[in-house]
Amino acid sequence: MKSSHIKMTRMASVISLALLHMNGAWAQDNTAAVDKDKNSLNLNSVIVTGTPTGTSKMKASVSISTIDADQISQSAPTNAAEILRSIPGVRAESSGGEGNANLTVRGVPISAGGARYVQFQEDGLPLLQFGDIAFVTPDMYLRADGSLSHLEVVRGGTASTMATNSPGGIINFISKNGNEKGGSIGISKGVDFSQTRFDFDYGAALSDKTRAFIAGYYRSGDSSRPAGLTAEEGGQLRANITHELDNGYLRLSFKHLDDKTPMNMPVPVRTVNGNISELPGIDPRTASFYSPYWTRDIVLDKNNNKIATNVNDGLHVVNNAFGAEASLKLGGGWTLDEKFRKSNNTGRFISIFPADAGVSGAAATNMTYATGPNAGKAYTGAAFTATVFNTSIDDLGSTVNDMKLSRVFETSSGKFATTVGWYSSLQNLGVTWNFNQYLMQSSGDKPALLNSNGTIAGTPGLLAQGTDVFGGCCNRNIDAQYKTNAMYANLGWESGNWNLDGSLRYDKQDASGTFNQAVNQSYRAANTKFINYGVNHTSYSFGANYRVTKDVAVFARVSEGIAFNADRIMFGNPLDGSTPISTNIVKQTEAGVKWKAGSFSSFVTLFQAKTEESNFEATTQKFTANNYDAKGVEIEASYRYNAFRVTGGLTYTNASITAANDKSVVGKTPRRQASYTYQIAPTYTMGETVFGASLIGTSKSYGDDANTLILPAFHVLNAFVNYNINDHVQVSLSVNNLTNNIGYTEVEGDGHAARSINGRSIKASLKYSF
Repeated sequence: MKSSHIKMTRMASVISLALLHMNGAWAQDNTAAVDKDKNSLNLNSVIVTGTPTGTSKMKASVSISTIDADQISQSAPTNAAEILRSIPGVRAESSGGEGNANLTVRGVPISAGGARYVQFQEDGLPLLQFGDIAFVTPDMYLRADGSLSHLEVVRGGTASTMATNSPGGIINFISKNGNEKGGSIGISKGVDFSQTRFDFDYGAALSDKTRAFIAGYYRSGDSSRPAGLTAEEGGQLRANITHELDNGYLRLSFKHLDDKTPMNMPVPVRTVNGNISELPGIDPRTASFYSPYWTRDIVLDKNNNKIATNVNDGLHVVNNAFGAEASLKLGGGWTLDEKFRKSNNTGRFISIFPADAGVSGAAATNMTYATGPNAGKAYTGAAFTATVFNTSIDDLGSTVNDMKLSRVFETSSGKFATTVGWYSSLQNLGVTWNFNQYLMQSSGDKPALLNSNGTIAGTPGLLAQGTDVFGGCCNRNIDAQYKTNAMYANLGWESGNWNLDGSLRYDKQDASGTFNQAVNQSYRAANTKFINYGVNHTSYSFGANYRVTKDVAVFARVSEGIAFNADRIMFGNPLDGSTPISTNIVKQTEAGVKWKAGSFSSFVTLFQAKTEESNFEATTQKFTANNYDAKGVEIEASYRYNAFRVTGGLTYTNASITAANDKSVVGKTPRRQASYTYQIAPTYTMGETVFGASLIGTSKSYGDDANTLILPAFHVLNAFVNYNINDHVQVSLSVNNLTNNIGYTEVEGDGHAARSINGRSIKASLKYSF
């Protein structure tokens, strides 16, 4: 990564360019946008995600939530995935840091890492075509900043047919585009941790028909899990320009992301009779195994070269993307919508995973400090095996295009809407894994490496390297490419209070490339395995919505969709087309009611989801094939009384494993599936001050499919206060995890390590709007 001075200079230059236009913005008429009722569920607002053409929530037969920028800032998120915790029906395990979140929607399992059944989108196009690539998840290339207008989150329903690889849902981060003139600049600082962040955004008209928008951030610090070094450094710049035409608009967009952040992995714990307890010296809320006392981690690249890497770089991602968008009225009632994006995604994922809760035998004999200020001195404390997951993200670039043609036919019996579309994508998957193991001091605060009778001479603390780790499983190189083409169609009918729709999607995916597993610290051409297969599937979704009154509507929907596999099925059965390729199928049935009454609004959905999947998990080295059945109810509600506002949600799920390779887990509750999750977020406005909080919680769940490991119930309380000094200046104080609770989101199958949410962190912000 380039020096912080160079990055600060670049960001300062961008902010300066925005400041040059401030006076012009002040002189322009900046009339307020339509006032949105922030406490309500905005049931009459138009949504664009998961629908062929924009429609209101009240008319749509899908479960969808919207969150605007103000609501996001009030939830005090520390990363993009944490924003989603406040949405009913979304299970966001955001304990991994800035990326690598495990995420799904109600009824659909989290059986391994990532978001297999949910698609992360920016402005209607996917960040990555697959949500569960090992060590590369879509949220790694996503940052929420001043460019974000709002989120639209669809659970189930039309997500099966309106996107590829998203039968569980779609999470669409929608950008500002300069419609609202003006902008803001701001600075935020950690109060109880070292972090400084600068943000800016600015939108303005360039002419009567052309407008532009630009936004970005830069941050630097030690993160909320202090490592004694600069663990966070980097930023993002996004911009777009829109030109209005007589029959539509054209838009070009640009994004540059270069960011370095730490990855939070499970930490050593003690598990007795399924109950997790902490080990001395390792607080799961704050522990960081990044440290000033790391040595360089020597890894093998795909060309058999030895490369020295800095463990403390953590997750370093680079994204450069260019997009084009158009919406054109062609005449005769036909409308053409086109979206295109070309993205280059690279980087490196480095994290420290404990292979055990403590060492014994030769590794624990004659231990001495190998690094740090005590190097050479005897060490008599506890130690564990630190496995460095070091994955080079060689190429995760993609090219995506979505084009659709639509028309509404007016008939005597109602409106008949037709949409046909073609989606295509080219997703590269180029990664190189390397795992080395070190002997590490059992401390979550700047731990040192150790030497002992079990370490290898020549490298401080080295216990095992590359192909000698985990039975030689994990020196891997993948160079694959996935071409997806999808045709989809939707027919909708609106008559009186009825809205009926049906949609089909035919996905065809062709995979090619190679994968290789190193042997004796070397990749050999003879071990190369070839990828050459094609898979296809037809998904469907049919729904009905009936408006009982202008304030009450009921709906129902049945859907089936697919999530294709990528690297999760490699290193098992052949992928050269000689054997069937496993896929993941989700069938869902939903029914619900939407209701408004004065200052109260609610959205209640009954659901059933049946899932058939296959999987490979990197940390356990196990292939699984399970079927799941889940039933439940999802409730979202909002209420206002004068200056008091509250939103909330509750999701109840009764899930079981109905079939599995391991027959002993049939009938058990799927791992990490809690019976209840809940959210409540009250706010109170008093003059120029807004006070608020959010309580997010879960009942207990199990950390394994055998239901022998317990993840205890926990809740997270966040709080904030905003004060408007005047019309332009606002100061804020936000607290994440106010009560400093431990909340375990996952545990290893043998109970030796578990991952918790972060401990309390406090941030102060100053923002100037113009």
